Amino acid sequence: MNSGPRVLVVGAGPAGASLALLLARSGVAVTLVEASSSLARQFRGEALMPSGLEALAAMGLSHLLAAVPHRPLQGWRFVVNGRELFHAHEPLSGDPQRPCTLVNQPALLEALLGQAQSCPSFVLERGQPVSDLLWSQGRVAGVRLRNGRHLESELVVACDGRASLLRQKAGLVLVEGVNSIDLLWFQLACPSPSPLQGSFTTLVGPEGVFSAFDSAGRGVQLGWLLNKGERVPACSPDDWIERMAPLSPPELAAWLRQWRAGLGEPSRLAVQVGLAERWWAPGLLLLGDAAHPMSPVRAQGINMALRDAWVASARLLPLLQPLLRPAPAPQQPQHGAPGAKTTAITGLDAALAAIEAERRPEITTLQALQAAEAARGDQLRRQSWLRRGLALAAPLVGPAIAAHWSHQQQPLRQGLSVLPGSP
Repeated sequence: MNSGPRVLVVGAGPAGASLALLLARSGVAVTLVEASSSLARQFRGEALMPSGLEALAAMGLSHLLAAVPHRPLQGWRFVVNGRELFHAHEPLSGDPQRPCTLVNQPALLEALLGQAQSCPSFVLERGQPVSDLLWSQGRVAGVRLRNGRHLESELVVACDGRASLLRQKAGLVLVEGVNSIDLLWFQLACPSPSPLQGSFTTLVGPEGVFSAFDSAGRGVQLGWLLNKGERVPACSPDDWIERMAPLSPPELAAWLRQWRAGLGEPSRLAVQVGLAERWWAPGLLLLGDAAHPMSPVRAQGINMALRDAWVASARLLPLLQPLLRPAPAPQQPQHGAPGAKTTAITGLDAALAAIEAERRPEITTLQALQAAEAARGDQLRRQSWLRRGLALAAPLVGPAIAAHWSHQQQPLRQGLSVLPGSP
């Protein structure tokens, strides 16, 4: 039985599943606790930016993409008042090796768990909600499950999402950022290829704003923008199609009306943006949305979660792996001298602070860039004269806008730094 340090990871999203795998394959005793029995949800981000693909490559996990539904994104298309403003093709300039790739996220998470379950030191507790933290001498010492069981550990990693219970139980404050939108997500099942041609398409007009893309799995995903807190309109599927079609070019409008019967009920995504004042407490680390809920603009959630996990593993493994080695021959103990395990566990807190220090600048900068892009979109949404002018002048100004937009996207695509150990 593994007698090394015990790590509890709570939440089997991208941060939790990948970190648990990275630790377990190095021999660390890891228990991954996931509240749900299924990882399928109405909405999980699909876009792996070059920054997320870089993280998977650094982890040695790029091969997993071949085993799950995925597709390279073909481009980014913007339509104003039913007329194409520009179409930027993938890969954008600056990242020819890693075009944005859509992936079925539940399938990717299951693949990560499958890899982890081949490690003798890994345990998966599925369908087990956590109800509280355990404390000992001022340190987090494990978690209590809703069924009353206690799971003890030297380190708890909270990857339990934007509403993180563990963040709240530890008294770590989330500072919420400015956000003016919510989203409604639809799935449209259809047997025929869509006219989107593999491009993520954003459509803006007097009736509203929505986005559409061919899913990595099957069908098309559609996202309709709402004002923050706005009541969901009482619309039938036909009504929703008739809201979307007037914003669309003729070929897309006709296709939406042809396959209107495949439109499912919408799921509201209550958008939350924020940054925890501190990402750690003694014995506890926050990662992913638990530390920094991201806006949906340019799909940063999954990418930043994967980068969090890689940096965390790089910082933690040098401390955790020495505890797995056989202890040296016993010597005469010195009164009051700490043991090697006690010293290493105490050193974890410094590593947790270092993880936050390394990751916070990228998150802070990308959240600011997301907010700026959302503000530009909101201006276009609210100013009819601007939409009319852009639609009329699209053939003339479109190429210049496309070049400027592509340049602006680089930090949101690449991240701000090369990850340690990246190929």
